[in-house]
Amino acid sequence: MNISVIIPLLNEKESLLELINSIDEVMKAYSFTNEIILIDDGSTDGSWELIQNLSIDKKNIKGIRFLRNYGKSQALHAGFLKCQGEVVFTMDADLQDDPKEIPEMYNMITNDNYDLVSGWKKKRFDSVLSKNIPSKIFNFAARLTSGIKLNDFNCGLKAFKRDVIKSINVYGEMHRYIPILAKNEGFKKIGQKIVNHRPRKYGRTKFGASRFLHGFLDLLTIWFISSFGKRPMHLFGSLGLLMLTTGLLFAIFLGYDKLFVNPLGKLITERPEFYISLVTMIIGSQFFSMGFIGELMLRNSNKKPQYKISKKLNL
Repeated sequence: MNISVIIPLLNEKESLLELINSIDEVMKAYSFTNEIILIDDGSTDGSWELIQNLSIDKKNIKGIRFLRNYGKSQALHAGFLKCQGEVVFTMDADLQDDPKEIPEMYNMITNDNYDLVSGWKKKRFDSVLSKNIPSKIFNFAARLTSGIKLNDFNCGLKAFKRDVIKSINVYGEMHRYIPILAKNEGFKKIGQKIVNHRPRKYGRTKFGASRFLHGFLDLLTIWFISSFGKRPMHLFGSLGLLMLTTGLLFAIFLGYDKLFVNPLGKLITERPEFYISLVTMIIGSQFFSMGFIGELMLRNSNKKPQYKISKKLNL
């Protein structure tokens, strides 16, 4: 199979039929064998019933329905597990991503040997204050932290080699950072393509301003995991050793001063150096404990899907 298209959706009944028809036109024009996996992330507007009807006549339409709303990352994770295409596309269901971009992005993966190609919505039709400016700040921070030169990390339209999506684990709200997750797994050839971004035709966006705060917090998480996720003791152990050494030096100084320099002076407990020594050794011990606990959790972790699937179609 040439292509898998994975589409998470939440209450997008009005746009689904038009989107599927647009994708089908592209697939037929280029003779791509394909599957379209629609993940219903807890819709209440009849989206699932429409998917059921579409899947009867179109066997390339496959569906996954979540028991409730779990989020875009969980929806992508479920689609990644089930897809079979040589090249895997992700796309939003709101018609703002243009299926006509698929052939060129497919060629970049198959002919130019990119591991991942991310869309770049250079000209956007979103609110400048609530989306465009925060998005630019967010993308700058992501580039600075990851070293990946992408202009639009959060674009829903992306193309991947199948090996890439089978190697990464998307959870929480980490869908924004799939390129970083891919790089951490060793996939280094990551490119971008300027794509056509269309105005939203139906409904309204499902993401509020809080997504940018969550995005920056997730970026810090990704940085920590990529740097120390497989060796937490290296971070916490180093900090603990530094604090313990500082506290021990203060304790040695106090003991030497009391015994040999000024035995008739203040009691040790009346000196501020005593409390500095005590606090730093306690904090150092706590850092060491955190490192050990992190190592134990890493070695005994049993990752389970963070969602429940209630129904499947053609899968």
